[in-house]
Amino acid sequence: MFNALVLEQHEKQTRANITALAESDLPDGNVTVDIDYSSLNYKDGLAITGKGKIVRQFPMVPGIDFAGTVADSQHPDYQPGDKVVLTGWGVGEGHWGGMAEKARVNGDWLVPLAEGLTEQQAMMVGTAGLTAMLCVQALIDGGVKPEDGKVLVTGASGGVGSVAVTLLHALGYRVSAVTGRLDANQTWLEQLGADDVLPRDAFSAPGRPLDKQHWAGAVDTVGSQMLANVLSQIQYGGTVVACGLAGGFDLPATVMPFILRNVRLQGVDSVSCPRPQRLAAWQSLTKLLPARYFEQACHTIALAQTPAYADKIINGEIKGRVVIDITKQD
Repeated sequence: MFNALVLEQHEKQTRANITALAESDLPDGNVTVDIDYSSLNYKDGLAITGKGKIVRQFPMVPGIDFAGTVADSQHPDYQPGDKVVLTGWGVGEGHWGGMAEKARVNGDWLVPLAEGLTEQQAMMVGTAGLTAMLCVQALIDGGVKPEDGKVLVTGASGGVGSVAVTLLHALGYRVSAVTGRLDANQTWLEQLGADDVLPRDAFSAPGRPLDKQHWAGAVDTVGSQMLANVLSQIQYGGTVVACGLAGGFDLPATVMPFILRNVRLQGVDSVSCPRPQRLAAWQSLTKLLPARYFEQACHTIALAQTPAYADKIINGEIKGRVVIDITKQD
């Protein structure tokens, strides 16, 4: 038997409870993993609270990422004892995920734990960190160089945003960070590498279709009106990378930034990211993230605390990364 956070739905209300399960309850897969750590992402928060249509079937074990040790494998790439990481592939949405002491998954979804990282550090990075690295790489591929000007990061106090700030600073970019809680987050974001910190309100109201040129590029985790305003302020030939919709999935923008300033809007998805790209991103993360990131941008909770923290992450009360120690008791 093992413990898991299980989501069930009663009268259209999602309920989350720690439940004892048997290995025979696990879904199909060719690799079974003993999980040490998972993490709490915004998407997990939506699933656990039921405030987003994330879960496709019930009951469901949430958790879109995890790190642990292979217990049993019928996959040629993995043997018992191997340290592995999983992010994405619909795990925690349509296939039981990482908020449990065990998981059974398709071995093709796994990657080896990157050399130089512990399982806990891997989840301090997690899906959010992988997404942030893919965003930074997309900016580089889009031709945005440190000498071109400042790069804007919206939702900077969240998981993706805080890692993006850290990575961009490490690569020599000047970073402007946007947060909804300036008083609580300014000093922390500056410690991560932000050159200045801006209030969310400055980007929330409808603005001009084409505004003054401020930013060489941007990483947007918010979407909606904020993304529209960011696009209107990008310098000629700049790139905006979009990876989130915390503010909404609409885009009330015009074509003017694209056709008059040659601006590029690049989407980033980490869920179905091809394996070679994943491996390259993990290697870059291990090289670029400084030791202070793991000290400043993360904190650890027990599995039983997860539902309470899910409410907090949805309400914007969490900064940085939340790691779930699966072995930790209350």
